[in-house]
Amino acid sequence: MHKKKGSRMKTINSRSKFIAGALTAVCGGLFAAGASAITLQEVKEKGFVNVAVANEIPYGFVNAKGEAEGAGPAVAAQVLKRMGIDEVQWVVTQFGSLIPGLKAERFDMVAAEMAILPERCKAVIYSEPNTSYGEGLLVQKGNPHDLHGYKQFAEGDLKVAIMAGADQLEMLQKLGVPEANMVTINSNSDAISTVSTGRAAAYAATGLTASNLAEMSEAVNLAEPFEDPVIDGNEVRSWGGFTFANSSKDFRDAFNAELSEFKKTEDWKNILQQYGFTPADIQGSFAKTTEQLCNAE
Repeated sequence: MHKKKGSRMKTINSRSKFIAGALTAVCGGLFAAGASAITLQEVKEKGFVNVAVANEIPYGFVNAKGEAEGAGPAVAAQVLKRMGIDEVQWVVTQFGSLIPGLKAERFDMVAAEMAILPERCKAVIYSEPNTSYGEGLLVQKGNPHDLHGYKQFAEGDLKVAIMAGADQLEMLQKLGVPEANMVTINSNSDAISTVSTGRAAAYAATGLTASNLAEMSEAVNLAEPFEDPVIDGNEVRSWGGFTFANSSKDFRDAFNAELSEFKKTEDWKNILQQYGFTPADIQGSFAKTTEQLCNAE
């Protein structure tokens, strides 16, 4: 199981700005003027970069002061600074809107530690992995249904909640969980009420996400012990990276070069540790390349 997160980092960048609100077709035009730069040269010319997060603790979120925090934003800010880009405008949107938003050029990159998956690689391009993480379940207080793994939802009528656009959908499908046993929610902020009211018996998410949600309310718990799902003979582990539009290859390549160097520093390790990533998670980020993950069967 994942350990509880440590103390939070301080504000990522005093010059950073935060743009609030979900991105929809209606507000897409609002960001068009500021977010149309997609090449490295264009980003440098405009002097700032628009970076999206999905308000998912501890991967990328905005605190009560409107400051971006999390493993993704903290690392992104440092890497961008090494590239000579000091100003970041943070955009928050629903997880399921991250890839559509990139393709529509509503922002320049995503720092949500989005899992690198073959299907997503067909739509966008990724940096090399920044993190690795396992799975978990958020359950009602006391775990009345005695739930300890995703496979339990393959039989019976207990329902499991998943976030729209998240890769837990594919995991559950491969484990034989019927669609009738799945409940889709828009964001992690809906998970606690969904589980505590019984709309779903559990919420399937990464171990870090489930652990953080469990700390927010006495009405829910982290399922312990938890049995990691095994799919096609392999224990499930995800690798998260930074995401770019297909037309931003030179920007992505320059970011990758600095990310590779930053991952050699103690500062990088300290950022991940502060947001609850275990030594195994941190070391695990080196176990796969983006090319391997995008070409996985």
